Amino acid sequence: MMKYIVTTVVAAAMLAASSCSGTRNLANPRLDMPEAYVAGDTAAVDSQSIADISWWEFYADSTLTKIMRIALDNNRDILKAAARVEQARHLYGVAVAEMWPKVGVDVGYSYETNKYNGGELKKDPEHDLKLPITWEVNLWGSMIHAKDAGKARYAASVEDYRAMRMTVIAEVATAYFRLLSLENELEIVRRTLLTRQESLEQARLRFEGGLTSETVYQQAKVEYSTTASLVPALELQVAAMRNTLTTLMGEYPHEVFDRRNTLFGAEMPSELPAGVPSDLLRRRPDLRAAEMRLKAAMADVGVSYADRFPSLRIGFTPGLENDGLKDFFKSPFTYTLAQITGPIFDFGRKKRKYQAMIAAYDQSRLDYEKAVIGAFTEVNTSIVAYNKYHDNYRVKVDLRDAAAKYVKLAWLQYRGGTLNYIDVLDAQRRYFEAQIGVSNALRDEYLALINLYKALGGGWS
Repeated sequence: MMKYIVTTVVAAAMLAASSCSGTRNLANPRLDMPEAYVAGDTAAVDSQSIADISWWEFYADSTLTKIMRIALDNNRDILKAAARVEQARHLYGVAVAEMWPKVGVDVGYSYETNKYNGGELKKDPEHDLKLPITWEVNLWGSMIHAKDAGKARYAASVEDYRAMRMTVIAEVATAYFRLLSLENELEIVRRTLLTRQESLEQARLRFEGGLTSETVYQQAKVEYSTTASLVPALELQVAAMRNTLTTLMGEYPHEVFDRRNTLFGAEMPSELPAGVPSDLLRRRPDLRAAEMRLKAAMADVGVSYADRFPSLRIGFTPGLENDGLKDFFKSPFTYTLAQITGPIFDFGRKKRKYQAMIAAYDQSRLDYEKAVIGAFTEVNTSIVAYNKYHDNYRVKVDLRDAAAKYVKLAWLQYRGGTLNYIDVLDAQRRYFEAQIGVSNALRDEYLALINLYKALGGGWS
């Protein structure tokens, strides 16, 4: 009879659960993405994404590759994200285990004495061994929803881990090229300082020989001192950026590379296929993580909805019980329980909790929509930025080449007596500024490409 009752209750509950869900009427995210990243740019719509191209095809730099590997193994933020994945995996395992019966063991001894109404004193010892088995029936899908929520949060943690790896790689590459740029700029300054020193010595000799005015000599001293003053600041920036890079590598400050084995100056491609915007939904780990959190929030709504209805718990306890140990194993017993519990008056607590979970879902949905819009905007900006930085680099190269020719012509005209020495110093200053401009423009182009990689969802593995 008990078996029939339990079977009937479970069947009715499952039927009701299949026809009733608290997640059916939840609003879906609005993801009406444009067909292209840049309006009117047909090159931006491409079957291939830059994220599919390994970054070392652009940066053929063995030193950078080595640093990347160290950072991926040692970076503390990556290791922390990996630990969060393990935490979420075990919590998901807890949710799965909750769906199975619980089996326990109780071993006890009690000794009771009583004397009712002044009668004879009675002694009641008892030895018992029990194996309680309890199972909460998955009425209304509560436990299924809880398992789905745990699974979604576990998947989100995995995507967060991937996003962290991508972020660290981008930060390492950024710090690396900033460091190369600073060291390149420092090298330019030191070369220029040698030129300034030679010019100063020539100006001094010509001034002392009466061939030029003191104004020219003092101007040469100003140019030399101005250039020399740049060295300490640049050396400080180099040291600070080197420390930033070693921190990302998970190491204490040290020299990170041999300057002779690095690559800084390779020309970047003028056009980059970016793929279609809808690819972002599967490429970017942060969007996939937001999607998983949205699924978890939906499952939480299902849990709170199911919690409004009665629950069914079935118990079965076999065991042994006797007042003495002699015939203990000859005294088996069983205990069966089917218990339905539910609220009668809770003054709207569970209903309000359910409504709060719906509001939490709406927040997750809006966060997801915002993340998608932000990702599209980020790619759009990165594409435009890369194109502009690439054009700017070409302009800076032309300016540097023109400034180099200007220096040569200025020296020739000065030696021919058709140009004064201040004009030569001015030409040298323009050439120095043009060299720095090329170095900075190349750095900006490298960084723009790194930002585009990150915006498109990586492609770093």
